[in-house]
Amino acid sequence: MRSKYLDIITTKEDFASFREEIGQPSVRAASKVITFIDEHCIDFISKSPFLTLSTSDSDGSCDVSPRGDTPGFVTVLDEQHLFIPERPGNKRMDSAHNIIANPNIGLLFLIPGLGETLRINGKAYICRDPELLEKSKVKDRVPLFGILVEAEECFIHCAKALIRSELWNRESWLAKEALPSAHAMLAAHAKLPNDTSEQAAKDLQDSYKNRLY
Repeated sequence: MRSKYLDIITTKEDFASFREEIGQPSVRAASKVITFIDEHCIDFISKSPFLTLSTSDSDGSCDVSPRGDTPGFVTVLDEQHLFIPERPGNKRMDSAHNIIANPNIGLLFLIPGLGETLRINGKAYICRDPELLEKSKVKDRVPLFGILVEAEECFIHCAKALIRSELWNRESWLAKEALPSAHAMLAAHAKLPNDTSEQAAKDLQDSYKNRLY
């Protein structure tokens, strides 16, 4: 890779030298990864209303996508498997396309007000098990499929990033009028003929109101 930016680390040798500068993780940090979903992970997942889901295709192109619902929407099936119901979205199916090409997946669970997060890595599969889908229905609407995850690594992540960002501190949040405009971004990026920011806003609100489940 050629870059205008200086001191880019691109080789294993350079990284090994850089690693020495950073130092080694503590014994606790190095030992915290478990290979199954234990009772602590189950408790965390049961209280989490939001997660990010990271996948990549066969070429390594990456994608991260949010998933959210009421706490406990992710079902832990046993110590190796969990199930994430797929709610209606934009039908791009980015995550599903990637999973078919490359099953490796990374999950990051958050709980509002808690600084620490839970990370789970493993293999993912598109799942249409009728019983799991039926148990995941909301307002009598059964999801068409879900993502079955086979856990290989589970570990807690410290709160430093959330402390520094003040993510849960309401006083640090921007005023509503200062927030970016999602509908303006959508219209600008899609560049559809005769589309406007106002129309994008209307369509988004209709989707939020009528197509959550």
